[in-house]
Amino acid sequence: MPEYSADRSTSDIQDMGDYAPALPRDVSSPCLNCDVRTRAVCAVLSDEELTGLSKTTQTNTYDVGETLFFEGDEAGACFIVQDGALKLYKLMADGRRQITGFLFKGDFLGLTPDEEYGYTAEVLEPVRACSLPSDKMQDMIDAYPKLSNRLLNLASLELAVAQEQMLLLGRKTAQERIASFLLWLSRRAEERGEPSNPVRVPMSRGDMGDYLGLTVETVSRSITKLKTSGVISLKEGNRVEINDFDMIDAIAAGEGA
Repeated sequence: MPEYSADRSTSDIQDMGDYAPALPRDVSSPCLNCDVRTRAVCAVLSDEELTGLSKTTQTNTYDVGETLFFEGDEAGACFIVQDGALKLYKLMADGRRQITGFLFKGDFLGLTPDEEYGYTAEVLEPVRACSLPSDKMQDMIDAYPKLSNRLLNLASLELAVAQEQMLLLGRKTAQERIASFLLWLSRRAEERGEPSNPVRVPMSRGDMGDYLGLTVETVSRSITKLKTSGVISLKEGNRVEINDFDMIDAIAAGEGA
């Protein structure tokens, strides 16, 4: 067997055929070492493609209350949440707010067919996110059809969530909405590989109300009712313990008390 030397050129190594050891990948690439790469929008890309992607991305951190962007800002970048939690909302002319969603580790945001962002993205818990210029993201989509398919799948999931939200707002009672929301948070945590119970609730009761179409007082009464009946327990650190999954499932489905 020919002796391998670190001084050999790449062409020399290729000439060695099956006897040549594989060239090491660029382990310094932040995209290759990202702990959300298997769940994020870029999960479909190969190591080589991710290495190329990392050359156009940057990672930033944001504190609670900061925004990644405001509704109406020029849509200049897309983001992948690496850690933390965000709320998305739209404002009416009179200042009323509708929260349209909550994003967590591994979620993608910022891609829009318009020149402006259609919502505000505000930090609920300290966020670390990588950003990619919108034009570079479009170049990636054009170059890799599998990325386009991935985005289509994510859009389909968002549509399903939107349809569930319509059901929440249009037909469910306050108690059913709160139960459904806690179950949704539990499922999302499980998808991220985090404990699904106790449920981590990073948003305020006002945020919950603005998402579920309820007043703060109604949110508080509904949570208290679930606590008093023993279905949930409130824990430190903004966590909710679900004591009876069968019962909270029944309540969410409109079959419980």
